[in-house]
Amino acid sequence: MSNDDVATQLRSLGFRSSLAVLRSLIEHLTHGRLGPVQICEKLVETERRERETKNLAARMRIATLGKFTTIDRFDWNHPKAIDRDLYENLYSTLDFIERGENVLFRGPSGIGKTNLAQNLGLAAVQRGYTVRFSSLAAVLTDLLRRESLPQLESALRHRYLAPRLLIIDEIGYLPCDRRAADLLYNIVTRRHESRSLVITTNLGFKQWGTVFPGAACVAALVDRFAQHCHVFDIDAESWRQKTEKPTATKAKAKS
Repeated sequence: MSNDDVATQLRSLGFRSSLAVLRSLIEHLTHGRLGPVQICEKLVETERRERETKNLAARMRIATLGKFTTIDRFDWNHPKAIDRDLYENLYSTLDFIERGENVLFRGPSGIGKTNLAQNLGLAAVQRGYTVRFSSLAAVLTDLLRRESLPQLESALRHRYLAPRLLIIDEIGYLPCDRRAADLLYNIVTRRHESRSLVITTNLGFKQWGTVFPGAACVAALVDRFAQHCHVFDIDAESWRQKTEKPTATKAKAKS
């Protein structure tokens, strides 16, 4: 049997490596005069790497993390107050995911809350966890357009309940109605103590009622989310305001 035939047979058995890669590998192994066990080990190693690469790419697509600055470039000197030790522990161990614990990033707009949340998501994806990132507005838009209860339940289960880590960004920036509050409550309650949830917000827990005016479930929602939660209260000046100041000052000087 030729090398091309062997490569084709391996593909038919489910090998994800391309024909070109398999043919090149088989040729290399043949010329190397390796034994049967060594050849099998090399084939398994190559296939494992290929599957890990493709699985990582698939998890990244599902996570929808978007563009962000990686944590190695985050300026920890910018915030006046932030628990860096706690963050680095969560980031490096990801134990909070195994324990089904939550994380809250709280502070004014433009201080890096979303960036820190996205980096937790990236670390989780790289460690083999399923992750989904979305703004609260996008979550609600997605769910509220479902025309039937089965469609709604399917979207809830697959997109917002199944991921081991769900990141909901920007709670507090837009007011929501009671139905929206009920949907968020549904997500928080069904993930409680089994699936981790990360939330970014500009509001304290006592102010969440202003986002969902008239919703009776807000207190219970907060209670469940906060029960096992690592809270980061970030005190910092907005990055956007900081970078805009020189331009604004320059423009004022010209006028």
